[in-house]
Amino acid sequence: MVSLLIDGKKVEAESTQTILQAAQKVGIHIPTLCHDPRLAPSGACRMCVVEVEGARSLVASCATPVSEGMKVSTRSESVTRARKLNLELIWSNHPNDCLTCDKTGECQLQKFMYEYDVKASRFGEQNPPSTPDDSNPGIYRDMNKCILCGKCVRICDEVQNQHIWAFSNRGMQTSIATAFEKPLKDAGCVFCGHCVSVCPVGALMDKPAAQKGRPWETRKVRTVCSYCGVGCSLVLHVKGGEILKVTSDTHDAPNYGSLCVKGRYGFEFYKSPDRLKSPLIRDRIDQPFRKASWDETISLVARKLMEIKQKYGPDSFGCLSSSRGTNEENYLTQKFTRAVMGTNNMDNCARVCHAPSVTGLRAALGSGAATNSLADIEGAEVLIVSGSNTTEAHPVAALKITKAVRQNGAKLIVIDPREIELVQYATAWLRLKPGTNVALINGLLHVILKEGLENKEFIQQRTENIDMLRQVTAQYTPEKTEEITGVPKEDIIKAARIYAGTRKGMIVYGLGMTEHKAGSHGVMSLANLALITGNVGRPNTGINPLRGQNNVQGSCDMGALPDVYTCYQKVDDPAANKKFSDAWGRQLPAKPGLKEPQMYREALAEKLKAMYIIGYDPAVTQANINQVRSAMEKLDLLVVQELFMTETAKLAHVVLPAGCFFEKEGTFTNAERRVRRLNQAIPLPEGTKHDWEIICLIASTMGYPMHYNHPGEIMDEIASLTPEFAGINFQRLEGDGLVWPVWDKNHPGTPILHKDTFTRGKGRLNDLLYTPSEELPDSDYPLYLTTGRRLYHYNNGSMSLRNPEIRSISSEEFVEIHPREAESLGIKTGNTVRVRSRRGSLEVKAHVTTKSRPGSIFLSFHFPETPTNILTGPGEDLLALTPEYKVCAIKVEKI
Repeated sequence: MVSLLIDGKKVEAESTQTILQAAQKVGIHIPTLCHDPRLAPSGACRMCVVEVEGARSLVASCATPVSEGMKVSTRSESVTRARKLNLELIWSNHPNDCLTCDKTGECQLQKFMYEYDVKASRFGEQNPPSTPDDSNPGIYRDMNKCILCGKCVRICDEVQNQHIWAFSNRGMQTSIATAFEKPLKDAGCVFCGHCVSVCPVGALMDKPAAQKGRPWETRKVRTVCSYCGVGCSLVLHVKGGEILKVTSDTHDAPNYGSLCVKGRYGFEFYKSPDRLKSPLIRDRIDQPFRKASWDETISLVARKLMEIKQKYGPDSFGCLSSSRGTNEENYLTQKFTRAVMGTNNMDNCARVCHAPSVTGLRAALGSGAATNSLADIEGAEVLIVSGSNTTEAHPVAALKITKAVRQNGAKLIVIDPREIELVQYATAWLRLKPGTNVALINGLLHVILKEGLENKEFIQQRTENIDMLRQVTAQYTPEKTEEITGVPKEDIIKAARIYAGTRKGMIVYGLGMTEHKAGSHGVMSLANLALITGNVGRPNTGINPLRGQNNVQGSCDMGALPDVYTCYQKVDDPAANKKFSDAWGRQLPAKPGLKEPQMYREALAEKLKAMYIIGYDPAVTQANINQVRSAMEKLDLLVVQELFMTETAKLAHVVLPAGCFFEKEGTFTNAERRVRRLNQAIPLPEGTKHDWEIICLIASTMGYPMHYNHPGEIMDEIASLTPEFAGINFQRLEGDGLVWPVWDKNHPGTPILHKDTFTRGKGRLNDLLYTPSEELPDSDYPLYLTTGRRLYHYNNGSMSLRNPEIRSISSEEFVEIHPREAESLGIKTGNTVRVRSRRGSLEVKAHVTTKSRPGSIFLSFHFPETPTNILTGPGEDLLALTPEYKVCAIKVEKI
């Protein structure tokens, strides 16, 4: 620590801090236009100049470190004069249109002109005005207003790693531009909005909000993004019941100001003309829908469900809830299924993504959840990213990974068949054949154990089954592993040594690990890696699934699964069954219910007669969707609760219109187990109801009273039945929320699991053999198909495709194919091709790229007009029954 005087006030500061940081620490205001705490100091704007005793001239406080005995004046006459002169110089080349500028009220230049009483400039305008660029759907550019602070350039370089902006020309002709003045869409921009968020003036603004309201006219509502499991904090700017724009506060976890294109510009779907605004009913699916009142619809659903239950029994009913729904909604859904319908046939759309995480992590560690916080990524020394195209599927988490590598010197190991963006930052890229994850991890384990790199003390004290693991992995020599996976043995050895050589090794994985026949085994094998190296239970370590949808963690935590109540209390455990039966006033079934794929099989066999599906579109997102649709068509009753007329809703007998997350109160739980509050920003559209209200209405009409005044009361009930949530209520969730388990009202939460012991006691090292995928390429279907997500879209596209800004950037699907296959088939980028599997075919445009592995193609599933899941199947995870989306055999034909 050093001691200095600032404006006569004694200040203690770290020797690494700047004068600006030291002043801010004690509440002394120094104006800045180019400073941002996330960026390296640049000293470009010169507004932060201060006088330091003994210095030859004024110094930029943002770039000058403190020193012992330093005496600083921030308001001397020379400082004030310099700042005024600087403002005049900036203003001389700035349009005087504050009366009509959307930035008025937030403009930092305007604020400082007022603060320093600068009313005009003595200097004439030097450059002819340029024409504002409003061609981009999301970002409005008016370079006449640019003050050359460089914050947009620096945040794009240092935080987003995209390098879109740069200084162009010199002298008075200097400007900020893209390479060769390209439009943003063609310059590689990912439309994260970082540049807009840091612009201190009106040079860069959110186009959707233009001319719709001044900053002081909007109400700021804090909520949580619903586009992926990162669960970013959002600030909604609302005026007159309309959301004008979305921003994020740099102080709010877990994103600290960063957003992706969907979080920032994917909000306008709520006002789409396609929104469902009235209940729809019909007797048969070959009839047209008719609008109905809520009273008639609720009565109809209740009556038909009771009839089916009485005639065919409770297990003739199945329910699917949504990982897009709140914790409270998922809790009520499973309560309805068990207490009202009397069955455990309860599942949610985590079944098609991260159900193997729950299964695999519970088997290895005792808890099916991430072990560490997302913030821990930045401090890891070695990162394994396995089966996660993080920059597209979880962009804000990817920023933490790239920061760890670029700024903190971490080593990155990427395990992925595709050349994802993170490969450019990798120390080792293990480009395995699709479906060979378990063999590859066994190969890494073999090297670690053979070379004695394991953490012997940790293994002895905190794990079990090491001898069996040694026997199994002994078979997976680097040579054999290379034969199975296609990864060179040298890379396998290199990666194993890197990961085993640190005490701060963290594993991050995605659906490329889980959506396989051996998905649960793949998760267990990653847990083996963490356990034998002792990289668990401490900061910057652990094993952390990146959840696909925003509340995958929460929907599973809330018991929306066929075998557990909240936080994985087993339905067949007598104590848990009695506790919930007593609380809910009904004897609950103890036999675990059907998983989602089993429900479809039972429907095809005409044993499952009714389904209630909330916020989930399996007719698009499940594998082998022709079979799924056939199953739905056999149901006596299909009730779908939705925002839009999805492909699943089109097969329903009853469609119930619900609210979106902007219109809700409740909570989400993100990938790091952080429980956060949603705050309602806009009213429900007329004719719709909250999801939780609809569930309560149906239950009450069926003779089981469910009455809550607010979702906070539902959370109180959850806390009363769930030890891990005992300390959670809506009041405590204000701000950044809490990371469960939260054992009581004074408990701060648990960012790191398994510090001293595992939930199951000792961590289990599972001995796993490589299991080939269900369907491999052959002479008839010679290529692999792998599916996944793209940056601009989400899930079935029902939300993302209804945002004009996003749709204008990405409006159709394309198939990625390697140049080797493209050349042999005579295919060029832009050609329309037919992709065929044993289950169906579709036509799509081709994109020739080395991003796909030779022998493989890649498709996303976001576009209803390109129903990728006609092709996928038939493999399922051996334990969780998650579809094997990442491997099936196809052929491609040029049309």
